[in-house]
Amino acid sequence: MNDRFVEVLAHEFSLRPAQVKAVIDLLDAGNTIPFIARYRKEATGSLDDQVLRRLSERLEYLRGLDKRRQEVAKALEEQGVLTEELRASLEKAATLSELEDIYRPFRPKRRTRATVAKERGLEPLATWLLVQPMKGDPVAKAAAFVDPAKEVPDAQAALAGARDIIAEMVSDDAALRKQLREMLTREAVVVTKAAKDEDSVYSNYYDFREPVRAIAAHRILAVNRGEREAFLKVSIEADDGRAQQAVKRAFVRGNSAAAAQVAEACEDAWSRLLFPSLEREIRNMLTDRANESAIRVFSDNLHQLLMQPPIKGKVTLGVDPGFRTGCKLAVIDENGKVLDTGVGHFTLPGNEAGKAAAARLIKGFVKKYGVTAIAIGNGTASRESEQFIVSLLPDMPGVAYIIVSEAGASVYSASPLAAEEFPDFDVTQRSAVSIARRMQDPLAELVKIDPKAIGVGQYQHDLKQNELTAALDGVVEQCVNQVGVEVSTASAALLSHVAGIGPALAKNIVAYREENGIPSRAALKKVPKLGPKAFEQCAGFLRVRDSKNPLDATAVHPESYDAAKVVASALGCDAKAVRGGIPDAVQRAQLYGLEKLAGEAGVGLPTLKDILAELQKPGRDPRDDLPKPVLRTDVLDMKDLKPGMELTGTVRNVIDFGAFVDIGVHQDGLVHISRMADRFIRHPSEVVKVGDVVKVWVVDVDEKRKRIALSMVKDKA
Repeated sequence: MNDRFVEVLAHEFSLRPAQVKAVIDLLDAGNTIPFIARYRKEATGSLDDQVLRRLSERLEYLRGLDKRRQEVAKALEEQGVLTEELRASLEKAATLSELEDIYRPFRPKRRTRATVAKERGLEPLATWLLVQPMKGDPVAKAAAFVDPAKEVPDAQAALAGARDIIAEMVSDDAALRKQLREMLTREAVVVTKAAKDEDSVYSNYYDFREPVRAIAAHRILAVNRGEREAFLKVSIEADDGRAQQAVKRAFVRGNSAAAAQVAEACEDAWSRLLFPSLEREIRNMLTDRANESAIRVFSDNLHQLLMQPPIKGKVTLGVDPGFRTGCKLAVIDENGKVLDTGVGHFTLPGNEAGKAAAARLIKGFVKKYGVTAIAIGNGTASRESEQFIVSLLPDMPGVAYIIVSEAGASVYSASPLAAEEFPDFDVTQRSAVSIARRMQDPLAELVKIDPKAIGVGQYQHDLKQNELTAALDGVVEQCVNQVGVEVSTASAALLSHVAGIGPALAKNIVAYREENGIPSRAALKKVPKLGPKAFEQCAGFLRVRDSKNPLDATAVHPESYDAAKVVASALGCDAKAVRGGIPDAVQRAQLYGLEKLAGEAGVGLPTLKDILAELQKPGRDPRDDLPKPVLRTDVLDMKDLKPGMELTGTVRNVIDFGAFVDIGVHQDGLVHISRMADRFIRHPSEVVKVGDVVKVWVVDVDEKRKRIALSMVKDKA
């Protein structure tokens, strides 16, 4: 069966069959996607994580389709109706909907008008009408079926029952349903009307029409929510005349009296059975399409957020803003170790004594520990906190600050993981620590939070939660393994996302580390329940920087250590040089001859190139190549903004109709898609991504509604 999947997937993904077969075999052998992407490039042709993940999902769908195909075939066989023609149709079905259309006429049904008519003995009359003889009076033919005892009082009642049987046969026709579904997808229109006579956030949809083929994902989700909340009535509008003609063309032959009865049954089939059923299917199809699009945008945003460059080498003061209970403070060193904590009361007006004490406390932290960066949580009282910190900056030369997402503070402080990580601190101190760590290493801190709580998507609560969770977990796994994890300091939450390691094994690693230490990658084999397969999958993504073996601090997999030593030797280097890096490793290898070197090392060219990259820059963090977050030394207020003003901001969220940009006024501004470029773009992701630092111009400011309109094109400001 895999051979058929290979052909289908190779065609759909424009890949060589050998690549697809290798991926399927590797997945079936229990290998993780990060491991396959990084360490099995020769087999897959260097397919990346995203392609591998999409291929894996499609493979799962095809296998599910095949399983359902077998179930339907078995059910038809048990009913004694499985013909060779039906079997061939089942084999050709390329989607679950096509498969269910074929099974539809034979699926056990609830009691319908057609089943009642059959019980009354009217099926032979329906069969005669479907033949549509040129001669013969349907009324006279129906008279033979009159039976008051069966609730068929006259010929007209008999004909009505026969038409019910025909209508159901028409609505169950798989080929016709496919034709009509495609027609509706091309030509139908989504129509929404107000369900209540009151203003709401859905007022734009109180009289709205858009073609099914063109309606954007965010509008589908919006009207769905408006319908659920009883503000909107949503329907699909189609050309009934064209649809009825399509149905009649499939079943009506000639112009006899019997054909007229069949035509009447076709009209009934369309209005009573086919259209309501297909309308539900179209609505579901639109929702599925919107779901996929929203999850893709959410995933892209999450990837960019997790891969934001860390701000390394800075002693950091974390500030969790608050009013009544004060602002929680925590100082951490360059490695995230907590040095000191405190509370500052400087956000409430009129508290001059509290502000003076807080100023002394913060300046004392800066002087005592050499603080050079301050991270302020973007939550309650953050504006007041920022203003206070800025007022202190003239007395703290060399210090800058950054506003970090509240996901790094309040969400995390409420997490059960927080108690595990900070057993000696109360919940308020944990939140300040996490803010500071969120600035130093976004990935290591954000993986401790449910990705859905980070808030870089849209309509996330309306999406299919299982699919959303799977997609976001895949993004987290990809990012963690792409960056690599220092095993000697990583939290269990971070370790749990490493390929081959789950939550239970991550806790085992931490427990073993605390008791015995982990001096090398080889020592991981002593961790309880970490067997050979798990070691194979995870070892290359774990770093042991203090190991005696310098390769343990790189992304070179232990299975390639011998090859790496051969390569280093060919380049004229020893272990000491490997630890410090060989700046010109690639150039030396090119002079030596890549093909020759790969042959001597016993590896393929993709693996050789990866080894060379690690020898040149051991343990390289891919985030280091990205633009660093903007550290600020001033503060703006919304009232300071004027149309035409030029600002620099950071993209916080990318959605279907634009992007929200943080310009430092505690209210993100919206750059509409129409103002993102001086050319046509289909989606904002073509221009920006989360974390990008962009130049914008103020278009409009609505202080009352707290809305800021921005433009990334000066001429559109």
